[in-house]
This record gives sequence, structure tokens and C-alpha cells, in this order.
Amino acid sequence: MKKYQVKVNTDKCAGCGLCSRVCVSHNLIISQGKAKIIMDKCIMCGQCSAVCPQKAISINGYGSGQIEKTDEVRLNPLDLLNAIRFRRSIRNFKKTEIPKEVIEQILEAGRFTHTAKNMQDVSYVVLIEKRDAVEKMAVKLFQSVKPIANLFIPMARNLKITDHFFFFNAPAVIVILAKDKTNGILAAQNMEFVAEANGLGVLYSGFFTVAANISHKIRTAICVPKGKKVAMTLVLGYPSVKYLRSTPHKELEVRYM
Repeated sequence: MKKYQVKVNTDKCAGCGLCSRVCVSHNLIISQGKAKIIMDKCIMCGQCSAVCPQKAISINGYGSGQIEKTDEVRLNPLDLLNAIRFRRSIRNFKKTEIPKEVIEQILEAGRFTHTAKNMQDVSYVVLIEKRDAVEKMAVKLFQSVKPIANLFIPMARNLKITDHFFFFNAPAVIVILAKDKTNGILAAQNMEFVAEANGLGVLYSGFFTVAANISHKIRTAICVPKGKKVAMTLVLGYPSVKYLRSTPHKELEVRYM
């Protein structure tokens, strides 16, 4: 049996045709009043299963089941826009630990993020107990290359590679792994929204992401599987500073055609 397979329960199917209308692969038709799968090949996006009012379509191989939508949920547009306007990269954190249920909520946001071709190739490493040990590896690496960087990058001369240069004493770090980097970054964005909704500050650590991808020692320490790379690193904690306004931005540049 194939790992993932779309199945139609013809006893439940009412032949409404919604599944065929949303099928990305154009792989479902209505034949003799019932939904019918044309070919085995499918990207397993699950749109058909999500739209079926009779729960007649399922995909085996996914273990977590589906979540029923009980009402229409719409975010307040202005609240969401202001969350984007006023978000900041946080590098000053309180020592307060993050509850496990909050971490799990953030990870759930990543799990439900859409991926190209429904690859669902994103996985996560949560650094809490091993955070300092892993950061120490990255610090050692950057300290070794900094003299060379100083010669070519003027701004690098101002950087001080301290013991907490990457994670800033934050209580938790989530390293996002993916085969396709774009999928990992999309997940990071959704995870950031949930983190900030829980009162957390977030830093996208591009420096640690680079360090992990060039260091076999770091990748081994955080168990990056073959075929994947570090797409992004989220440093999380409760902010110890409060920003009072948005930062200056250039005027909107757009062309309607």
C-alpha cells in the first residue's frame, strides 16, 4: 500500500462536485453521481477532504487527523496590520521561561503552514537545555572567521562576538529545517505571529542560520537530516524593552496597471 492515498467513501458521497472543483491536480471527477479518482498520482494537498460536506474523502498516511471548523474566523485587518507595523527584532529578553504549551502552539503554526507542492518538508529543533552548548559552537566559528571578515566588511569590525552573540540569553530557540528554504521561511512567519500573540519577542537569527549551514559540527549537534538545511532560526523570549512607535520606513512604492 502506498504511504499516502486518497480514498472516496462512495456510501457517504453525495456527488456535489465540490471536491472536483477544488482539486489542484484535476484528479477528481463526478461519475454516475459519485466522486471518482482518475489517477493514483496526486500531490495530496487535502483540499478535497477539507471541502467535502459529507466527510466522504480521506487521505491515509497522515496521523494527526483533521480539525473541524465550527465557525468563520476572520482577523481584524487593522489589528493585524498594526502587529506588522510595530513588530521589532528583539535582542533584550527577560529570564522568564516560556510555557511548553506556548512553544507547542508556535510549532503548530509552523506545521499548518502551506508548502510548495505540498512537500510538508519542514521540521523543527527546539533548543532549550542544549541552547548554550550549540551557541558556543557558533561563537567559536564566527570568532575564527571575524579577522578575515574585518578586512572586507567595515561593519564587521564593530561586531563583538560575545558568548551570547547569537541567542542573547533568550530562553528558547527554534531552528527550522527544510528541504526547500522558502517553505521554512513561510513557516517562520506564521510562527512569529503566534509567538507575538502570546506576548513573546522574536529575533530571526540569520547569523546562526549561516553558521549552522556551514558547520558540519553544528548540523550534527542539532541532528539536521540528510537532504535538509537550516532555513531560519527563531530566537524567542519575553521582551525586556518596550518600543513606543514604529521605525521609519520609506514611502510605499507601487504601480497599479
